[in-house]
Amino acid sequence: MTAALTFYTNPMSRARVTRWMLEETGLPYQTEILDYGTGMKAPAYRAINPMGKVPAIRHGDTVVTENAAICMYLADLVPEKKLAPPAGSPARGPYYRWISFMGPLEQLMVTKSTGGKMPDPGMAGFGTEDDLVQTLAGAVQDRDHLAGDSFTAADLLVSSYIGWYLQFQLLPALPAFTRFVELHRGRPAAARAFELDGPIPERR
Repeated sequence: MTAALTFYTNPMSRARVTRWMLEETGLPYQTEILDYGTGMKAPAYRAINPMGKVPAIRHGDTVVTENAAICMYLADLVPEKKLAPPAGSPARGPYYRWISFMGPLEQLMVTKSTGGKMPDPGMAGFGTEDDLVQTLAGAVQDRDHLAGDSFTAADLLVSSYIGWYLQFQLLPALPAFTRFVELHRGRPAAARAFELDGPIPERR
């Protein structure tokens, strides 16, 4: 890879997920830390991400936003690291499935954290809270990896989000959840990312 790679972040945000993924790749990258006021909403950054949100990466002329998309994009840059199952392999299905499952999880967690009214299960992407929690717990129960037999971006993303919402007591501290989080947080790249970003924030 010859194109420059820039990471736009604030350590007190979910961009910590992308930091961990970058450390897993071993790719060189520059970091631009943006504040929640002028930095993220400035015209210069809105030219990168019109939403004025982090994370984002710029790889040469390519811009990618959203943790899930960034993780999949970075995994494909370093196939030798095996952070994604090979295209066309049976493991590619669950890889996409569990990464995408974080969308409904986010919808539910934001609704809970803001005290909003739960939407009709027929309309909500997550169905009911119990449906989602039990499905996610079943996925990580007695399983180290979600897609194949080795660590992938799916494990990184899912363990990150579970850990985030366990911290804020929005997910129940089921043994299956805590085991899965602790297993993957023990990786060297996770430790490097944590050292770079500092302690996990209270809530953002």
